[in-house]
Amino acid sequence: MTALKNDTFLRALLKEPVEYTPVWMMRQAGRYLPEYKATRAQAGSFLDLCKNTELATEVTIQPLERFDLDAAILFSDILTVPDAMGLGLYFAEGEGPKFERVLQHEADIAKLEVPDMVKLRYVFDAVASIRSALDGRVPLIGFSGSPFTLACYMVEGGSSKEFRTIKSMMYARPDLLHKILDVNAQAVTAYLNAQIDAGAQAVQIFDTWGGVLSDAAFAEFSLHYMQQIISGLKRENEGRRVPVIVFTKGGGLWLEQMAAIGADALGLDWTCNIGQARSRVGSQVALQGNFDPFALFGTPDSIRAETARILAAYGEGSGHVFNLGHGINQHADPEHAKILVDAVHELSRPYHR
Repeated sequence: MTALKNDTFLRALLKEPVEYTPVWMMRQAGRYLPEYKATRAQAGSFLDLCKNTELATEVTIQPLERFDLDAAILFSDILTVPDAMGLGLYFAEGEGPKFERVLQHEADIAKLEVPDMVKLRYVFDAVASIRSALDGRVPLIGFSGSPFTLACYMVEGGSSKEFRTIKSMMYARPDLLHKILDVNAQAVTAYLNAQIDAGAQAVQIFDTWGGVLSDAAFAEFSLHYMQQIISGLKRENEGRRVPVIVFTKGGGLWLEQMAAIGADALGLDWTCNIGQARSRVGSQVALQGNFDPFALFGTPDSIRAETARILAAYGEGSGHVFNLGHGINQHADPEHAKILVDAVHELSRPYHR
């Protein structure tokens, strides 16, 4: 593999000295970019795009051609794992992801198994292809959904506003949910390790729905299984550490508990004050975030001002990867994304002298 020309992102995750605060954006390859929409139309569907090595590589690289980003993230979807379990993932137009077969009956849950990673070979092929195409330009991030977030889709059959079905299972039959979560955790561990083997230089666990849980339920049904994954991950490859980022949307209440599970960094949504978060977690972990994605709908001056505010709140020293507090909105102006990226690089340098 080609040596990295820009490892600022990896160094920041490990709280090593950097010259500026690195930046990337969740969902940086996506519908806000006209070139992405053109490639997706060429692929035929979202899933076809994920499974086409050449086109998945192309869309992963597209934002790097526009913006001076410090990391690339694999173009894929968190639901590839339950799809490989045989649940039949499909995307309904205007409705988001859905499963043909849901996990709501004890007999179906009893049959759930960790999928053969051969079924996910298209993901690992994409990782290897993207690493080759990057040619050491910036690091490549691999990712997966958290066991609980995956379970939400597997039990509800798609996205949900109330999570009534999975929460009913959690309180009425916690043993069934624990079975799903344990299989998911084993699958995600194998999946992320295979991504690392294929060339991912950092990995992120997206716990998108952990924030809908009560305090006690978060510890038992989400945090526990993320810790199980982290304990089974390969932490070194190609002669350097492979950092792990945990991102729980709505998880600001639990930063101290999250910092103790062995990750290198925690993602923050926009509801936290990053300076207060830094004082709460101390030197245990780096922090990633936490620009409100909708602040990109402001003016160029307001985008720079919000960037400056977050950088000042974090303060001096390494350990901050600038990012959005969630994925970039599909209606965001790419020119505003460029203003954000350039502002981070420019305004962060005084904090790293």
